[in-house]
Amino acid sequence: MTATRQPAVRYGSEQLDELLARIAEGAAERERTGTAPFEQIGWLKEAGFGALRIPVEEGGGGASVREFFDVLMRLSHADSNVGHLLRAHFGTVEDQLISGDAERRALWVERVVGGALIGNGNNELTTRHAGDFAKATTLTPAGDGGFLLNGTKYYSTGTLYSDYTFVTAVTPDGMPAFVLVPTDRDGVTVEDDWDGFGQRLTATGTTRLVDVAVAPDEAFLPPADLSGLPRWHLGPFYQHYLNAVIAGNIRSVLDDAVTLVQGRRRSFTHGSADLPREDPVLLEVIGEISADAAAAEAIVLQTADALGAIGDSVVGGLPDDDVIHAAALRASEAQVAIDELGLRSANLLFEVGGASAVKQGVNLDRHWRNIRTVASHNPARFKNRAIAAWLVNGERLPDNTYF
Repeated sequence: MTATRQPAVRYGSEQLDELLARIAEGAAERERTGTAPFEQIGWLKEAGFGALRIPVEEGGGGASVREFFDVLMRLSHADSNVGHLLRAHFGTVEDQLISGDAERRALWVERVVGGALIGNGNNELTTRHAGDFAKATTLTPAGDGGFLLNGTKYYSTGTLYSDYTFVTAVTPDGMPAFVLVPTDRDGVTVEDDWDGFGQRLTATGTTRLVDVAVAPDEAFLPPADLSGLPRWHLGPFYQHYLNAVIAGNIRSVLDDAVTLVQGRRRSFTHGSADLPREDPVLLEVIGEISADAAAAEAIVLQTADALGAIGDSVVGGLPDDDVIHAAALRASEAQVAIDELGLRSANLLFEVGGASAVKQGVNLDRHWRNIRTVASHNPARFKNRAIAAWLVNGERLPDNTYF
């Protein structure tokens, strides 16, 4: 499905800078017209961007966790939809990098280095809550030693652009199962039916699975006794990924605020200067947005260091539970701060534009819509309560996919 490619784009390279600049061109227009970024995803695949975290000696980009989150903010600055839709891909890659299954790791590293992207098929709407994800999707044994996969998944962010999809399911005896299957396999249908008011180009739609054939090496069944496993190590990564998307978007808000004030010739009747670019009140607002952007970026990078410690703590194929919890705490605190910074900045943008800034043609509302959509994944109110319960009462943070 994928061809052999040149080594992946490296952190700090001119190639990476040029790639991000190309993606930024026309991003606002793509969102205004609803043009899906298939071409831009193609550029990323050709550059081996999906292998950014894989070690150089294995053909990847060799980026550290901190470097990865720096690039993710820059990508989300260029186009927040593109940054967001790769979340499942990089989460799956991160899982394989920590995996104790050397054979499985080698298989998926080879595919990712070859240019493959991975989407997600985790969420269902017929269960009690979002974390109860596997009840309606089944993985049943087939006569050839493989399996058949059946079910319907929602919020399949990025899967439309991907070569494989990561699917959660349940076996006939009620045990969880995890599957990676090609998106072009018979029985897999990916629908672009996402109707959210923000992040409209992430293809966060429906994936239907009807008698999908699954080979033995495409399915992973965890041990029957899960009690000895540590906290889920990808929880903090997935949550902090969204923080980085918002942080990148705040930088886009700043860009538009600066451009808007520079280009305006009419001032407010009661303004403080004849030209908006000389008005100290408007300049003060832009300074606030700039500070918000810088603060969000600093928080993302500091938190990334806590996430990087997870991989460093692995012993016997398993990361340390306390290290994972510390990273979850940092990612939660980061979300509380960055959500507020993002929404505040997106609102402040209109303080420098006047009535003309709300015209649909200029599309400045996209930042608030996009940030609000990303922030709605895991409401910060629940994070606040959990953080306080740990600090005051020693109650550890929830251990699930969605915290």
